[in-house]
Amino acid sequence: MAEGSVDSPGELIAKQHRKEKKELQAKIQSIKNAVPKNDKKRRKQMTEEIAKLEADLNQKQEEELKQLKSPDIKVEQITNEVETLTVDSEQQEESKQHRVTKAQKRRDKKAAQEKERECRIAEAEVENLLGERHQEGLKLSQKLAQQQLQIKEISSDGHCMYRAIEDQLAQKSLPGGAMNVKELRCRTAEHMRSNMDDFWPFLTNPNTGDLFTTEEFEKYCSDVEHTSAWGGQLELRALSHILQLPIEVVQADSKTIKIGEEYNGEPITLVYMRHAYGLGEHYNSVEKLKEPVEDT
Repeated sequence: MAEGSVDSPGELIAKQHRKEKKELQAKIQSIKNAVPKNDKKRRKQMTEEIAKLEADLNQKQEEELKQLKSPDIKVEQITNEVETLTVDSEQQEESKQHRVTKAQKRRDKKAAQEKERECRIAEAEVENLLGERHQEGLKLSQKLAQQQLQIKEISSDGHCMYRAIEDQLAQKSLPGGAMNVKELRCRTAEHMRSNMDDFWPFLTNPNTGDLFTTEEFEKYCSDVEHTSAWGGQLELRALSHILQLPIEVVQADSKTIKIGEEYNGEPITLVYMRHAYGLGEHYNSVEKLKEPVEDT
């Protein structure tokens, strides 16, 4: 094409169609990457969703091509229609503002803000498909599926480890009965106080690096009992002794941690997530996989 020439309506349509197809293929690839291969139900839904997206785009583009060939449509009209695909919708509203009431303007503004918010959410979801949180969730789902298990979400409030154990105990219906979060925290603190030598050497002052003093150790135990202090491996070790059960902690990128292997019985299974929420680490419980994976 010569320098300074202008694309014809047909060329404008063709360029726009190629761009739309390229964008759709990128979206389809993101959708495929987000669904585990062993999740048959979600993959079926994914296939249906992709087919609909492709069909909708094909129908839209076919209608635009028909309009291009219609003798009732002027060249200038088609050119304008294609070019306005990249025009901000706010510009289209400016010509109407002098005819609408203030109430209508407020409604239009609110609708525009809601539409913009939905677009941002959709864009964020696509970006998150390759994010750490999403990838960690996929790896954990695949690991748990091998044991016919799936993640059971636990609220993130500082008590997540104890709530996950509370949930596991309730699921197992053990002879000793279930314990709630308050009881689990109280028993954990009591066990650590009564077996100070087993826990004290692993606790240091974060500012100095020195071992806890007696007062610091007591404050640590008091926080375990009375606050929403986050629990970790020391508390899990104490709980394993208290419950006389093994505890296993499944992680995405590391081997499963096993605590209290000296005890018999079905283990309590927790899921440790490094990227679950904005604050980072989090514990979830597990439950039986609702749609068992068939052996191949």
